Amino acid sequence: MFRTPALLAPLLALLLPATALAAPCSDTGGQYEAWKPVIAAEAQAQGVGPRGIDALMASSYSKSTIAADRNQKSFRYSLEKFLQVRGADAIISQGRKRKAKNPDLYAALEAQYGVPAGILLAIHGMETGFGGFMGDTNVVSAIATLSYDCRRSDFFTPHLIAALKLVDAGTITPQTQGAKHGELGHTQFLPGNALDYGVDGNGDGRLDLADLTDALASTANFLRQKGWRPGKGYQEGEPNFAVIEQWNAATVYQQAIALMAARIDG
Repeated sequence: MFRTPALLAPLLALLLPATALAAPCSDTGGQYEAWKPVIAAEAQAQGVGPRGIDALMASSYSKSTIAADRNQKSFRYSLEKFLQVRGADAIISQGRKRKAKNPDLYAALEAQYGVPAGILLAIHGMETGFGGFMGDTNVVSAIATLSYDCRRSDFFTPHLIAALKLVDAGTITPQTQGAKHGELGHTQFLPGNALDYGVDGNGDGRLDLADLTDALASTANFLRQKGWRPGKGYQEGEPNFAVIEQWNAATVYQQAIALMAARIDG
């Protein structure tokens, strides 16, 4: 049994000195419940408020997230195999149709951020099949599980803090669903990237990555802020190819996005 976060936080502040706040990781889920109040104190020290802490304490260890994290086989394929498995021809075909159907949106995004339609459409198609499937896993539980897991705890803990701050802000809820690694919306933003680079593309006063315009504008903003140079090429050896790496570190993914984007734009 655990105290409510409102009672828990002051107790933790007394019991845990500032130098001992770093939460330990584990390779099994057996200590997840004991870990939550420790990471909660760390999150509170980094500015997470009551709603975010409540979401963390309500989270559960996600076995499906761990299974997915240990089974990312497609990134080890050859480029030809990767394009086949990920349905590149269908993405290109659909991407061209979507660009032709809504040219003003993509032109406006390129005018503002310098990122061409092909890149945005290739990412959108690759990540969620153009919004066809944006995930069925609780975002807070997924990110918390990966923060708790030792494999990449240092990478995912800042994303956990960001996810809790997104809950505080009302951008997501404790029930928000995403991909197995906690990615959000049409183009699958990790929470830290959503917090840092998400923009209100449709002008309704809030960030909603399940909204297509917000998601595409946020993706374009991310790439621009990571160094995208308007008007420059994005194939291997060209200035913008390295920026695609900021979206996904797998070389075969970067190559696929560049090739598909060129065919969509062409």
